[in-house]
Amino acid sequence: MPGAPGKVPGYDSSMGRFRLLVVMALVSSCGGATANTARAPLTTKDILQRSNSAIVWIEAGRDKIGTGFILDKAGIVATNLHVVAGESAITIRLLDGTQYSVNQIAGFDPSRDLALLQITPAKALPTLKLGDSDAVSAGDDVVAIGNPLGVFDHSVSKGLISKVMPWCGRGDITAPHCKSEFTVIQFSAPISPGSSGGPLFNQFGEVVGITTAIITAGQNINLAVPGNYLKPLVAQHATISPDQFAKATGAANEEARGGGKTDEGVHIMRKVPKHPVSVFDGCNVGEIENVIRQIGETIENGAPLYNEGRHEACYRIYEGTAVKFEHDGPCTGVRAAFGDGLLRASGLATPTEKAWALRDTFDGLIDAAGRWADQHPQSAPSGPKPPAPPRK
Repeated sequence: MPGAPGKVPGYDSSMGRFRLLVVMALVSSCGGATANTARAPLTTKDILQRSNSAIVWIEAGRDKIGTGFILDKAGIVATNLHVVAGESAITIRLLDGTQYSVNQIAGFDPSRDLALLQITPAKALPTLKLGDSDAVSAGDDVVAIGNPLGVFDHSVSKGLISKVMPWCGRGDITAPHCKSEFTVIQFSAPISPGSSGGPLFNQFGEVVGITTAIITAGQNINLAVPGNYLKPLVAQHATISPDQFAKATGAANEEARGGGKTDEGVHIMRKVPKHPVSVFDGCNVGEIENVIRQIGETIENGAPLYNEGRHEACYRIYEGTAVKFEHDGPCTGVRAAFGDGLLRASGLATPTEKAWALRDTFDGLIDAAGRWADQHPQSAPSGPKPPAPPRK
């Protein structure tokens, strides 16, 4: 989950880059299957069981992860553009562990943060059905499935559509931030970095949104791109090579990685530590989960302040969590990792640099937790199986 300097030191490319959106979204649906037959809503468990095999893990470049879902049995995968922007080496992992390299980009829409990836599977793949996102409205039930924090995959959450918000109307299209008509869906189902690009389902198990995890104000405020925006992309049947795609979207990728200068002219260099999994020696699975959960909550609370230009406040929130675990971490390696992050931050000049230094500390531990979970499948908590090493 990173952000761009001057924009969000809480979410990296894996979690969100809706330009400067301030809220987040989720969607649901309603309607009948035929003129005379009403459709029966599905339970959350039914939606999860029916859709799980069509939801995929995405790893792009060296350190970006996200979620995607299969739209065509021949291998078309939908996700957020920010998950893969600027990358030519993109890997798709299916629920059964099978991995494929993306060989073509089947379309992308920068203004709506969407991308279609093409793989060549050995057999026909399970798919998800797009619903009508224009039919959703506030109060509809929705279900989100994704890979939160890059640690536990196929995690499901349920909520309501809070609001369907026209973000960019026809009269706004000439504005610098507004290049095409754009509506977003705000929803309450919790999502986290790593869930970007995942499907948002209505009560009938149809995809009505593509989730992103940019939390810029409050909790349980999430955004989704309406699923109807995918339909013209699919219909285009236009492909480019991964190398062409990386070149075309490289600027967006540089921003998402946190490279370059902030609005204040401070140069940010990301230095995410690569811990061995032994950093968690002496911790049990519940303690590791608690560390990662609190890191995620800290990011969600600090990132909105950073986006508002309150870099000092963001840093202080990050610092509070780091100090807590340096003193009272559940095992020696965790305490040392936070201590190293605090030491690095103390040698930097500005709150902006300090905030990013602690964000690097968080990312390093999240990455290590993902690899730890992969190596200790029997110790993983009940529920979704921990993912393999990739970590955005």
